Amino acid sequence: MSDHIVIGDRVLLDASFRDAQARLELLVNYGMLPWASEMAYGEGITSLVTAAGPAAGLTRLARAHLDDLAETHHCAHISLQWEAIAADGKLFTALDADLMLVPAGDQIAALALTGAYRPQPGRTGAGLDRTIVRECATTAIRSFLTRVACALAHPAGTALPAGDSPPPRPLAEDKP
Repeated sequence: MSDHIVIGDRVLLDASFRDAQARLELLVNYGMLPWASEMAYGEGITSLVTAAGPAAGLTRLARAHLDDLAETHHCAHISLQWEAIAADGKLFTALDADLMLVPAGDQIAALALTGAYRPQPGRTGAGLDRTIVRECATTAIRSFLTRVACALAHPAGTALPAGDSPPPRPLAEDKP
């Protein structure tokens, strides 16, 4: 039996595919997706701490790697990987996933994330209840999708979840 847990979720956007695709490209260039990854991982860990105990809270998202945006007339796709480390610096969890934007009608687009979540290797990861791990991973990807969907559906970028602040602008964009 594999230790990978397959997860996925999707949201419908009240925006045309073409408009959402253009906005997704801007979000990628602006660096919003790594920020959304960090915020989402934090929500997933909060959920895990509630379910599995405070030791899970001693982890952090060490890396959010996103491949380049691949686009066609009917799909926008980004492969992403999250790696979290425990307090001792060892791998705690990882997520290998695909973020896809596709048309779902004339003025509707669907944003989906599917992937495989890998719990901590060894006995510690094996000791976590798979149902709890799945629920926490689902919380994290749902949070990520909500943030990205919100930014795609609201072009002004003003509709962030309560308590969130937008990511800082890259320094290169601040130069005249």
